[in-house]
Amino acid sequence: MTPPPPPYDQLSTREGYDKWAAIYDGEDNPLIALEEPEVARLVGEVRGLRVADVGCGTGRHAIKLAKAGAIVTAMDFSEGMLAKAREKAAGLPIEWRVHDLHTPIPLANGTFDAVTCCLVLEHIRELTPLFAEMGRICKPGGVIVISAMHSAMMLKGVSARFTDPTTGRETRPESHDNQLSDFVMAAIRAGLRIEHVGEHRVDEALAARSPRAQKYLGWPMLFVMKLRPHGGA
Repeated sequence: MTPPPPPYDQLSTREGYDKWAAIYDGEDNPLIALEEPEVARLVGEVRGLRVADVGCGTGRHAIKLAKAGAIVTAMDFSEGMLAKAREKAAGLPIEWRVHDLHTPIPLANGTFDAVTCCLVLEHIRELTPLFAEMGRICKPGGVIVISAMHSAMMLKGVSARFTDPTTGRETRPESHDNQLSDFVMAAIRAGLRIEHVGEHRVDEALAARSPRAQKYLGWPMLFVMKLRPHGGA
């Protein structure tokens, strides 16, 4: 017998995020609620610094960084997400670029004081080349901050997903089942120094703010790392 089709639509990562862009910023997303303050804390003060936001989506980090005084270069391969980002960021010092992170980043060596790559890595097949590219564009003494959906979420069958408003169907951009050890080993193989690793669970406060978080109470949802190029401060 032919197995029944899955109860969701599976799309390429690019097509999925192009569709998701229309509703992305308005959703109740507990992962983002958990992630944004952690990324801000790890990046620290950015006034006057050059920052690359790698896989910027609708610009949620890039815009905050620019408002905090950073000079930002932000990139994503989803034209739909970038269109939303540009719309929100009028007048801010942000250079927007279309780029696929499975290929080398078209930026010069040692250009940026900080590099962020947030909620992107589950969509990357081979992590080490991307980590190496982030290390290459980061200045000695600079900082690289990454965030990812915790791999424990995959045990619950959870990956990036949304309900397509045009079809009413759950829709999933293509994801890869990267484990925490894959992130750590990618950093090591790329020649980066690991300064901080964090795992963050859904607590009572987040569950009270986000109805979608309630069924994950106590479960690890977010993984973050703070990295530096070797030879930096």
